[in-house]
Amino acid sequence: MTGFASGRELSARFYHEAVRPVLDATSPGLPHSAALLGRGSEVLGFDDEMSADHDWDARVLVFLCEKDQARHGDALDDALRARLPARFADHPTKYEIHTLRGYFLTHLGFDLDDELDAHDWLTFPEERLRMFTAGAVHHDDVGLQAVRDRFAYYPHDVWLYLLLAGWWRVHPEANLVGRTGYVGDELGSAIIGAQLVHDLMALCFLMERQYAPYSKWFGTAFSKLACGAGLSPVLTRALRAVSWPERQEALAVAYESVAAMHNALGVTEPVSTEVHQLWNRPFEVVWGDFPGALRTRITDPAVDRIARRWPVGRIDQVRDLLPVPRHRQELLRLYEEPDER
Repeated sequence: MTGFASGRELSARFYHEAVRPVLDATSPGLPHSAALLGRGSEVLGFDDEMSADHDWDARVLVFLCEKDQARHGDALDDALRARLPARFADHPTKYEIHTLRGYFLTHLGFDLDDELDAHDWLTFPEERLRMFTAGAVHHDDVGLQAVRDRFAYYPHDVWLYLLLAGWWRVHPEANLVGRTGYVGDELGSAIIGAQLVHDLMALCFLMERQYAPYSKWFGTAFSKLACGAGLSPVLTRALRAVSWPERQEALAVAYESVAAMHNALGVTEPVSTEVHQLWNRPFEVVWGDFPGALRTRITDPAVDRIARRWPVGRIDQVRDLLPVPRHRQELLRLYEEPDER
């Protein structure tokens, strides 16, 4: 990739060499922030030469405070439109002007003037939280980094709840790898095994307190976790298995590794894992009561009420049906008690 400049580098250069001089000439001393946030491989830092074959712009977001947006926003937009080059470093140019409150209301469905509660956290898609907390801040007069810090990671009890929900996604499915394979449905067994691999990886992101990105970069980001190098070979073995006993064995090794990670966190008493043979069936399942151990450590009453109903986790299962942020109020209602509606 000789000569390749990352999107973050391109955005920083575009701001400092092209956008900032227009700001200084048009409104000297105007407080503002500038950043690269939102969708895009370059925001996450995973871009390469192939990324530049489409929708690859020298781009930057400019943020003004509310009063300055009202007073200077239109004039600044006119100046940038007139004076910025159409191309920068041989790439098309793009800029946007926002207020912090307006940007996050539009893209996350949350008003920064409000307090964040458990219901809010559980309706924010994890991949979007990563988009807003990754990227790069080039300049900050109006508190952009403080907002990013506010969304840096889940509050402690919400995190415990998400761990609880993550283990519940694994446990009911574990024995089905063998059950489907036993009747000759190796394809069905492989599908369930692949989902278990994904769910164990998701637990690892939670345990290392990192937001997981969207599917294109899920595996790449996983490989960069502290546990990635050690777990990737066994998870790959589970995915490549051609028989259910081989698949079951690899998943058991992976489960035990992730279980050890949980115990190393020290957030609950150590949870013992045992190999269970269900009834008289020839399926061995590794089991530890991680949901029960986590449940006892949740002290936030709002999170506790959610956990008592059912450990459904985040809203990702229905996000595509009711996309955030336009339908976030409807998503919030899914977490309400029946008598709250």
